[in-house]
Amino acid sequence: MSNVTKEFIAGLPKAELHLHIEGTLEPELKLKLAQKNQIDIGQKSIEEVKSAYEYNDLASFLSVYYPAMNVLQTESDFYELAFDYLKRAAKNNVRHVEIFFDPQAHTSRGISFETVINGLYRATLDARALNIDASLIMCFLRDFTKESARKTLESALKHRDKIVGIGLDSDEHNNPPLKFARQFEDAAAVGLHRTVHCDIDQKDSIEHIRQALEIMEVERLDHGTNIVEDPDLVELVVKRGIGLTSCPLSNGFVSPEMKGKEVLELLSKDVKVSIHSDDPAYFGGYISDNYSAIASNFELTKEQVIQLAKNSFETSWISDKQKELYLEELNTYVANN
Repeated sequence: MSNVTKEFIAGLPKAELHLHIEGTLEPELKLKLAQKNQIDIGQKSIEEVKSAYEYNDLASFLSVYYPAMNVLQTESDFYELAFDYLKRAAKNNVRHVEIFFDPQAHTSRGISFETVINGLYRATLDARALNIDASLIMCFLRDFTKESARKTLESALKHRDKIVGIGLDSDEHNNPPLKFARQFEDAAAVGLHRTVHCDIDQKDSIEHIRQALEIMEVERLDHGTNIVEDPDLVELVVKRGIGLTSCPLSNGFVSPEMKGKEVLELLSKDVKVSIHSDDPAYFGGYISDNYSAIASNFELTKEQVIQLAKNSFETSWISDKQKELYLEELNTYVANN
């Protein structure tokens, strides 16, 4: 057992860089919005909704995950979804968050891009009242077409001031990063930051990581811990200071050991790996729960936990001055705890 307490982890200042806002749809809010919007979700109680949050592989997870979004209909729904998450983040002492959102999951069912982004963006502004600095990362769904991605980026650029970067997520099988190289080049040309999901233990994992790093020149890798299989790529991310965002509880859904050994190996090699919560409503815990899971299961030292938090700020998409201020806050907390 690690000697790092849950109380220390909860109070530790941290940044959250891998958080899907649609994955924070708790059963209570899902049922509330379904009733408000008169959406038949096939469940009439919290217990029934919770029982539906069951799956045993990626395909069965996605078959629950995407239909659940049908309850999100109005700008106020997206605002409430995001602000509910932000209140939980504040309790976990998240000081900075970069929130993923999947507009194609909504536009494909008739919800306008503006409805989605305006609701989410308003929540990021109100996050200041919670002492959280929040921004948005627009993700492409990789199992949609390149043409769909092109149209989505076109819509996003009309709201350039509301997003800090782009990402790539959803089913990776037969959907390599290079499928979206053009959209990433176009985003880079207008100054948007770039990150890509390279999910754990996928077919062609190392090839996809190589594409993302060497050809598309992303600034972060989401998940990506399979990189330990290629020392040359590990050396590359160290050289470039590229961050990896690991999510122990959701990793545990695929790999019994949550990729904890890989996280420790990456830490030992000075890779800027950090810990996040992915889809917390579906995988049983928010960011502090994820820190606690890896700390307890792999006997992390306090110094290792602190380094994970430092890495989260250092690989965030904020100014050097902001990073300096957050790291100073973190150091003060550590000195007093």
